Amino acid sequence: MPVSIEGGAVGDRVYRGVITAFAVCIPLLLILIAYEIAIAAWPALRQFGFGFVTSSVWDPVHAEFGALPAIAGTLITSLIALLVATPLALGASIFIAEFAPGWMRTPVAFLMDLLAAIPSVVYGLWGIFVLVPVLREHVMPFLATTLGLGRFALFSGPAYGSSVLAAGLILAVMVLPYITAVAREVLLAVPRSQREAALALGATRWEMIFGAVLPYAKVGIFGGVILGLGRALGETMAVTMVVGNRHQ
Repeated sequence: MPVSIEGGAVGDRVYRGVITAFAVCIPLLLILIAYEIAIAAWPALRQFGFGFVTSSVWDPVHAEFGALPAIAGTLITSLIALLVATPLALGASIFIAEFAPGWMRTPVAFLMDLLAAIPSVVYGLWGIFVLVPVLREHVMPFLATTLGLGRFALFSGPAYGSSVLAAGLILAVMVLPYITAVAREVLLAVPRSQREAALALGATRWEMIFGAVLPYAKVGIFGGVILGLGRALGETMAVTMVVGNRHQ
């Protein structure tokens, strides 16, 4: 039975209204999350003031609490994770999308994606029994010897292994599959004509990748990095297992 013009117009309006409602739900959800966080944090801010965010004192006996160490630790470990994971993820995604043969591409991508399915507790145990001893016996003494001298010491003090560096490396391994997956799919989505045009102008394989493919995919890759940042900021279990829950 043929559809009338009026019926089609009504269907279009209904469809537009439905998808508009769905689109509005996304920023509305973010606003509700911010509202709930503000409501939950208001008692602490009302009692301790804005100093709760800027103070590093945590003394339950005298009812003095400051969240600065927790905030700074979260930001520093997440930054370390991104600095380590982003180049590795970009290199892995370029290899899978541009250099890996067809028979290798799917297994390598599957194994990389499989890292995202490993529980945080497993990463924490691996950090305790493998990563921390390696850092304590080999990496931290070297860093303390070369960078722990002078007034602006970066790695001064005894090498315990359980450190912000260990937490950042654990987070780097955890966010690596997320950034890699997004970057890989974005690179595979670059039109073939984009590559052929660069090669036709005499560009080498690497010049084609860095001059034509990566600029085309940079927005999507940045989105993958932001996704990894969100994963790093929200992780608690593995970091707590590696560095403990000391507020300092």
